[in-house]
Amino acid sequence: MRSGQITDVEVIRVPLRSKFRGVSFREALIFKGSERYAEFSPFLEYEDQESSNWLRAAIEFANTGLSKPIRNKIEVNATLPAVTEDEIAGVLLPFGKFETVKIKVAEQGEALVDDVARVFATNKLFPRQKIRLDANGGYSVKQALELLQKLDGLPIEYFEQPVETIEQLVELKSSMLAMGLNVKIAADESIRKASDPMLVAASGAADIAVLKVQPLGGISSALEMSKQMALEPVVSSALETSLGISQGLFLASLLPSLDYACGLGTVSLLATDIAKNPLIPVNGFLEVQEVELDQGAVRQLRVDSARREFWHQRLDRCLNLL
Repeated sequence: MRSGQITDVEVIRVPLRSKFRGVSFREALIFKGSERYAEFSPFLEYEDQESSNWLRAAIEFANTGLSKPIRNKIEVNATLPAVTEDEIAGVLLPFGKFETVKIKVAEQGEALVDDVARVFATNKLFPRQKIRLDANGGYSVKQALELLQKLDGLPIEYFEQPVETIEQLVELKSSMLAMGLNVKIAADESIRKASDPMLVAASGAADIAVLKVQPLGGISSALEMSKQMALEPVVSSALETSLGISQGLFLASLLPSLDYACGLGTVSLLATDIAKNPLIPVNGFLEVQEVELDQGAVRQLRVDSARREFWHQRLDRCLNLL
């Protein structure tokens, strides 16, 4: 790999407005390639093998010309972390207008009753908006069924990764059919963390594929994967800065069909950003565009020397795996 593909390396830490899956900040290594800047931001607990996919995606984006988009703007959903009922309105305010809200459930330390209350409270505040549930694989089949029964009658668009394994997803879908619970299942972790990401489609375990560019190794890889899986696609973020979100935007712009609002509005969850043109939704949409880096913001968000060393070593290890 040529050294010219990765230059002008910076490491930043961006605070979040509210805790998200226990995370209160995001760290990222950003660099310049032959075409543009890119972001490498696997979560801190990820091992090098998994993180190397994120680096492959960043290198591709930084050093490859972009194809002409099929669509120039992408509808996005709002995203609600596992907050209290009193916090819901304030957390969703930065998203502006939206037609769909994804609600995080199955948070560690929370009970099913908390999730039910959060969903009903959100529906009361936004009665016309569609609802998505995202459990990140945190429920058992029994708990997922119980939640759906309690929420029956609400406008649930789909349930994202309700349980952990493909076997559990198959069992859940079968039980839902028998109980008359007509809600689509979306697979996230069962695709991006699987040794065989095609298995979820082959098993009939999901209706929708959640595509995340960095975890899937890049735009070209995600496009090919979506084509082979033949599930309905939706593109989502990995809680990135605008630099990372732009990769997802270009993926969404290139999918042959896209019938769902995408989870790419998550810059609204950050307390600040590193773009001169931050990718904040306007009237529920994001314009497909490249991001211009705000060097002043980058300087303000630089990490200390110990964190820089951590990320530089991580970069070197992941490069050796490509």
